[in-house]
Amino acid sequence: MEAWFTSQLAGLMDWLALPQVGLPAVFLVALVSATLLPLGSEPAVAALVLAEPGLFWPAVLVATAGNTLGGAISWWMGWGAERAFEQVAHRPPREQRLLEALRRFGPKACVMSWLPLLGDPLCALAGWLRLPFWPCVAWMALGKFLRYVLMTGAIVAGWPLLSG
Repeated sequence: MEAWFTSQLAGLMDWLALPQVGLPAVFLVALVSATLLPLGSEPAVAALVLAEPGLFWPAVLVATAGNTLGGAISWWMGWGAERAFEQVAHRPPREQRLLEALRRFGPKACVMSWLPLLGDPLCALAGWLRLPFWPCVAWMALGKFLRYVLMTGAIVAGWPLLSG
């Protein structure tokens, strides 16, 4: 069984290997990394751009789309978790200072969804608080786009220094 699993995982990794799959792999990695799973997408984006420098803007845009979709999924997960909590507890949750601060900033707080460790739960909390979905998604997209432009640009610009 372990040999079968290892061969399947190796096959999946071969399929996702950059640059053979390129943009679809970046989309998938960015989407998964925007959920609560611990995965970073910047190395995948940078690897593609280093392999194919002409794909800088397409890679940034595809990664932004995948990461924003992952953030939207987290928003819906938070929304569903809050509804489930109310049904089980038969009361709304007690508000904490963090939730009140998030509510006060509203959808604009989702621009911080790019932050490591904090950004993904932030999207889920926005859903939990039932902040307006589309404004949250727009702010998520802005923050994620700026992160990919800056991070990918910095990695690509610094690559000659790192490699030699």
